[in-house]
Amino acid sequence: MKYSVEKSEKYNLTSIKRRKTYFGGSTRIKVWTCKIERWGAKNIILDLSIVKYTDSSGLSSILVGNRLCENEKGLFVIAAPTEHVLKLIKISQLDSVLTILPTVEESIDAFLWTSLNRILRKKAEKKNRKFCL
Repeated sequence: MKYSVEKSEKYNLTSIKRRKTYFGGSTRIKVWTCKIERWGAKNIILDLSIVKYTDSSGLSSILVGNRLCENEKGLFVIAAPTEHVLKLIKISQLDSVLTILPTVEESIDAFLWTSLNRILRKKAEKKNRKFCL
């Protein structure tokens, strides 16, 4: 699996660089998920804009990435999936579990919005605690 990673303060953008993505079973999935954990990433955008095909192990690795982010109270977003990949996700009924957005830009906006929302919630909680007796 060929990919690139752009790290930012709020998220890591992983862009898959092959049209056909065969994750190659559990070994490559483990390598990818170990890298996610090592990055310390809790927010990941997975850009699938050029991936025309993936296999079941690809879907499995996506679910593992999603679970890792959830465990860290982060967000995992599938960005710009192609028609075939989106169809496979929907057939597998994973669209109800995964966050899927049509573009990388909208995915970045989702992270920024989520971060802002968390900050505002924390401030509101602190403010409410001051007034509690």
